[in-house]
Amino acid sequence: MALYSEKVMDHFKNPRNVGEIENPSGVGQVGNAKCGDIMKIYLQVENNIIVDAKFETFGCGSAIASSSMATEMIRGRTVEEALALTNRDVVTALDGLPNHKIHCSVLAEEAIKTAVKDYYDKNNIPYDPAMFPEGDHDHEEEHIRMV
Repeated sequence: MALYSEKVMDHFKNPRNVGEIENPSGVGQVGNAKCGDIMKIYLQVENNIIVDAKFETFGCGSAIASSSMATEMIRGRTVEEALALTNRDVVTALDGLPNHKIHCSVLAEEAIKTAVKDYYDKNNIPYDPAMFPEGDHDHEEEHIRMV
């Protein structure tokens, strides 16, 4: 059995939506000091719809694949739908990740949430602060939950 699914390999070798958006509506950057992955997601929002999403990721193949898949999953969706995206959704869409790489999908979820928070802040849109991650932290809890 292969360690990585065909979808993971495809999104790693042919990542979608790489780059940055000039004058984005929102930007979210997260990192994991333990593994060294850094993920930055850019959003362009018009009428509450994410019309474009791009990413820059410094990390392993699973981090790149998770970023690529996550941006594909939120393009054309409402901001609320993007906020509802979970790391489990990303893992499922990639046809799975090895247990020791689940944290990459967690980073993708958190980068999206951080970008949406930035969008809300820039536009003075009220929100519940509990909806958003609290910056860099260890993802071992998320990893254990996914096992």
